Formats: sequence, structure tokens, C-alpha cells
Amino acid sequence: MKKVITKKQELSRNYIEMIANKILDIYKFKGKVLILLGSGNSALYGYALALHLKENKIDVNILIVEENNTNLGKYYLKKCKNKVNLDDNLNNYDIIVDAIYGMELKPISKHLKEIINQINNSKKKIISLDMNTGLNPYNGMANICIHSNITISIGALKPGHLLNMAKDNIDKLINIETNIEDEKCYLLEKEDFLNFIPNRKHFSNKGNFGKVGILGGSLKYSGSVKLALSSLISLTSGAGLARIIVPNKIASSLISLTLEQTIFPVKDKNGEMIFDKNEIDEALKGLTALLIGIGWDRSENNKKILTYILENYDIPIVIDADGLNTLAQINYPTKSLILTPHLKEFSRLTGLSIQKISENPIQIAKDYAKKHQIILLLKGPTTIITDGEIVYLVDKGSSGMAKAGSGDVLSGIIIGLLGYKKPNIKTVAFAAYINGLAGEYAEKEKTAITMLARDTIDSIDKAIKPYIKK
Repeated sequence: MKKVITKKQELSRNYIEMIANKILDIYKFKGKVLILLGSGNSALYGYALALHLKENKIDVNILIVEENNTNLGKYYLKKCKNKVNLDDNLNNYDIIVDAIYGMELKPISKHLKEIINQINNSKKKIISLDMNTGLNPYNGMANICIHSNITISIGALKPGHLLNMAKDNIDKLINIETNIEDEKCYLLEKEDFLNFIPNRKHFSNKGNFGKVGILGGSLKYSGSVKLALSSLISLTSGAGLARIIVPNKIASSLISLTLEQTIFPVKDKNGEMIFDKNEIDEALKGLTALLIGIGWDRSENNKKILTYILENYDIPIVIDADGLNTLAQINYPTKSLILTPHLKEFSRLTGLSIQKISENPIQIAKDYAKKHQIILLLKGPTTIITDGEIVYLVDKGSSGMAKAGSGDVLSGIIIGLLGYKKPNIKTVAFAAYINGLAGEYAEKEKTAITMLARDTIDSIDKAIKPYIKK
């Protein structure tokens, strides 16, 4: 796993020189190089890099977009002016190095906007140091920013390398690790999940791997296909048995969609579940984990059902879709839940605007999870998973997953794993990782335009196989 930090690194001359040397180790510069320098910390790396390139007889010039008036900035500017030529023409270079702002948050001036557009349209090799100029280092949002072929992050990854618009503006991300304060925020990688799934003994049966329930559906938002998919995916992810709990009126529509799963119809009125304590108890009998909310709609009965379950059941409970919208309307008890909202659903839960959440999603997610003592999975281009103490980031996935049903695939994987794995943050993060990896495989087989959620499902086997203990 890789550390992710939100603080600026304290700089010294020795540290800057070390980083410049590491950049040269990472990327072999050839041809003519222009380094754009500004007022941020990344400019200090840029100055040092220019001097090192000159020493290595690489044809390098600098363009000072904005002066760095720190003591280190003045020191490096004086050294560069004695050894490196200044140029304001971007056209005569093979490589352009963006070392303007980095972690510094400043408004983009009209002049800088013109430079950014010229760089992005130049068709040159573009390398950003630490952070692409214009891309917010704390949330990955931008009105305009430099689009890099490579971004070399320094010290550790930042949220802005991973969240929101980051993937659309960073083609390749490389990290230079240094000794930094541990903020308990990590980007998860393949090595973090090796042998995560136990191999199965021959002397076992379905009861050894959990009986999971999927409760949802209504006549208005039938969700039959989604319920069937999520329950089937739960079996694909390893659960021993999947029980679908739905209003009686839509139970018949599920029969043709469910071969391996079982259906438990409950009383309804006009296609909406009716709260009946005894019937809910019977439906949940023997279950080891429960998923609530797919196709559920919002109603007073659903509020009563959800409240009753939360107050009386200690099994792992995953809440998604309309389960989250219902949860936002009740005062739910503090307990170990797993919530899987997208931004709009999280906005309803928190009472904050989508824009406000997007500005600082990691901290807001962490604070919410800590306050309610839950595990929160916030969906996005990079998924945020937190229990209020640790934050895991999963950047697996593809743009082709922005399709109906993708969230149901993720919920199915989570509830399937909870049949036989501990209901902790690592299990939830693994589900997000496998879901994203399967989506990447699906996009390679299809395209981002043509792939569907079912293509992701077809790739779950390929995605999960390397993580089964040999």
C-alpha cells in the first residue's frame, strides 16, 4: 500500500537535491527540455532538476512563470541564472516539465491559463512535478489544469492524485516515497490482498460459507433484475447461500431470474413491504449477513422495517440505494454498519451539498464514519473506504463502469464476502478492489462505451482468482 498525505512537506536543500536525483532515476530525459517554474514547492524541485540536467549535459532551459520568493527559491533562482538559459518559447522542446504550483492553491491568472492551454495543445511530453498545476491537491477538482503524461508525486500521494478529475488529467502516476508522517491514509495495491481469500476444503458445505440475505424491491421500483444480480454475485463472491427477501407482488417476477438463489416473499400493500415483526424475523432467520435497499423505494413501512432490523440484529448489515435514502430519514443507532453511498446519497446522509463533499471527500467521509461508528464506502473514480480511523483508497475501475447496475455489482461482492469474511474495513476494501479490477478487465474485452454491468460480472472470476490462497 502507498501512503496518501494532505500536508506540505517541510523542505531543506538536502531534501530538494535528493528529490532531483530521484527524478533523474525515474525518468531518462532525452532531447530538449523546458522547465516551467512558479511560486510553489514544486518549483524548487524544478530548479534543482534543471541544474542536475545541465550537469548531465542535457539541453535544458527554464521559463519563470512566477517567482518563488522563499529563501530556497531565491537561492535556486540565483544558481540557475548563472548556469541555465531562460526561454519563453514552448515550441522548441521535446519535454515540458510543469513545476509551477504543485501543492500551492492559487487562482489561475489569465496569463497562466493561456500557458496551460498552450501546453495541453502542444503534443509534447509533459511531466508534472508533485501535482499538476491547476489540479486541486486535496480533492482532484479543477476548472483548468495541466494534463500530464506523467505526474511524479513527491513524499507521498495526495488525494488530488486520485479523486474526482485526477484520472482524466494524469495519464501515469509515479511516486517518490520519503520518510513522512503516517496519516493512516493508504492507496491499496495488489500485494495488500495476496492470499486474502481462503482456499476451500473438500470436507465442507454451503453452511460453512455463510447465508446472506438481500432485502429490497417494490412494485414501483421492482429491482427484480438488480436483486437477482446482486444475489447471484454474492454466490460468485463465495457465499454459500443467498436469500432474496421481496414484496409478495414481485416475487413471481424473480422466479425466472433465480436458479441458485432462494426467494422469501413478504406481505405487501400495493407492491410495498408491510412491516410485520414476525415475518421479518422469519425472513432473516439463520442469516449471517444482510444487504438492504436495492429497488426498495421510500415509505413509512420501510422506515419501520429498517429501524427494527437495526435495533434488533447484530449481523453485518450493508445498506445501499434506497436503503440509504431511508436511513437518512431515521435516527439510527450507532452500530457496525456498512454504508455504500454515491455522492448524492452521501449528501442526503450528511446534509451537505455535493460540491461541499467534493471539496474535501476524504475528511468528510472519515468524520462521518467516526461519528456513527460505521464503515463507509464512498463511490467515485477512486473509492474511499473508512472506519473513521483508517482510510483506504481504491483506484481500480474504468469509465465504462458509469452504467446502471455497477453499484449493484459492488454490493453483491460485499455481501458475498461477508458470508465468510470478517466485516471489517479490509473486507469492504477488497470488494471495491475486485469490483474495479473486474471492470478494468471488462473494458479491455469491450470498450468504455459498449460495456455493461454484466460484463463486469463476467470478469469477477478472473479478478478474484489471484487472491485465493494456494
